[in-house]
Amino acid sequence: MCLLADTLSLSVSAIERPAAPNIFHKERLTMKAKEGVINILNKILTADLTAINQYFVHAKMCENWGYGRLHHKVRERSMAEMKDADELIGHILYLDGVPNVQRMNTVQVGETVPEQLKLDLKAEQEMLALLSEGVIHCTKVADFTTRHMFEDMAKDVDQHIDWIETQMETIKQIGLENYLSEQIKKDS
Repeated sequence: MCLLADTLSLSVSAIERPAAPNIFHKERLTMKAKEGVINILNKILTADLTAINQYFVHAKMCENWGYGRLHHKVRERSMAEMKDADELIGHILYLDGVPNVQRMNTVQVGETVPEQLKLDLKAEQEMLALLSEGVIHCTKVADFTTRHMFEDMAKDVDQHIDWIETQMETIKQIGLENYLSEQIKKDS
């Protein structure tokens, strides 16, 4: 019996075990940013942080006015912008930069639904211009990962511009009162 125990002990100790990962030390994966990329990322982050606040205020105003459907849609857009901001901050950190979350543009608050749509459209068009500028710059400096991220964000912005323009056209065609009466109920 002792011989068997000695043999098992010897064979177990002869097996090399990989070192256990150190859970208290996490290696940072970073990459050095190409020239001008952090600056563009921070400009887009500034516009995004501004949009989050603008859409959030507009959503709360729509909720206060009883426009549940519109509240839900605009609030959803604010949350989508938060996800974009999260992605931008993570990417800036990955590129070994510092995200500038202290800077924000003026939040434009519309006092009526048509004003809100007009101001949100302007914010989205400005965002699209920044993203286009970013795509061009990233192509020049061969940062294809950031360029791809900007292209994906631009597709989302295009969809939101289309939605806003559709709302504005609907108001023109059926009138503001009819449009707002459809915004009272929330989509399921």
